[in-house]
Amino acid sequence: MSFLRREWTAQEADRWTRHDLLACIFGVLAFVLVTIGVAGSLLLQTWGFISLGLSIIFTWLTFKVIDPKLRALSENFEDRQADFLDAVERQNRWER
Repeated sequence: MSFLRREWTAQEADRWTRHDLLACIFGVLAFVLVTIGVAGSLLLQTWGFISLGLSIIFTWLTFKVIDPKLRALSENFEDRQADFLDAVERQNRWER
């Protein structure tokens, strides 16, 4: 299994995995670094600009780790929603 898994089924994506933990860690780091980076950049400090650069990297990592899981869950939800709407449409046609 690769470090960043790209293909998920909806059932696999619904389970908590190390990918979720990584996304949480990277997301928190990105948030903290952007907060520190904005303050440092407003003060024209080098560490502020470095923090902003690191926050961009951690934001990108968060996206790369969690996006495939979210896409799998979203596709599954769209399929179930379409089936539900079809069932409701069929039911409403018979009631009229």
